[in-house]
Amino acid sequence: MATTHFGFQTVDEQEKAKHVRSVFDSVAPKYDVMNDLMSAGLHRVWKRYTITVANPQPGQQVLDIAGGTGDLSRAFARRVGPTGRVVHTDINEAMLREGRNRLLDEGLVLPTLVCDAEKLPFADDHFDIVSVAFGLRNMTHKDQALAEMRRVLKPGGKLLVLEFSRVAKPLEKAYDWYSFNVLPKLGQLIAKDAHSYQYLAESIRMHPGQEALRQLMKSVGFGHVDVHNLSAGVVALHLGIKC
Repeated sequence: MATTHFGFQTVDEQEKAKHVRSVFDSVAPKYDVMNDLMSAGLHRVWKRYTITVANPQPGQQVLDIAGGTGDLSRAFARRVGPTGRVVHTDINEAMLREGRNRLLDEGLVLPTLVCDAEKLPFADDHFDIVSVAFGLRNMTHKDQALAEMRRVLKPGGKLLVLEFSRVAKPLEKAYDWYSFNVLPKLGQLIAKDAHSYQYLAESIRMHPGQEALRQLMKSVGFGHVDVHNLSAGVVALHLGIKC
């Protein structure tokens, strides 16, 4: 039996997606509120920076993986305009529903699709930009997912991976205390779910750090990978170019 991690737990590979799905089914209605509280609103700054680095142009094709409540899809759609297209996807139907409804409320009608990043249902060399924000760490086979993202990119296309990473050494103790003492209590207070936010803290520690993720992206064929540390490494943006 092949195993993998779910936070600090060891689980059957076939079971991880089910565990992750239960987490996001639970937190979907309060996801954005919790993001604002946990990051003191910084997640909005990180996402704006991602859009700036992506530099989407009118008419381009964009794939937003783990798009959830639609923050990046919304921003991309405004930049690519009516001649472009943004495909808003997530493996979790509850998160995707939240995002689709919010986008519709704002008058944005985007293609919305439940799909697994490890088996993307798109043709080769199709998108100018692929993004995944705070989703890669939840994927069972990260190398397979990254290879799929590269496959669907056009030559010269950009992959942007925005994810929690390794914080600067002087901040480690304070960050660990906040992650394991404050986050679960916030989760219980706001989302009535401490367990899912305990998983969040654990999953961040199990995710590859900045350099390890850079090397993983290069190993699946990205010829050039830049790393942008944000907020002292709490989050990192990896930019991969398909050569």
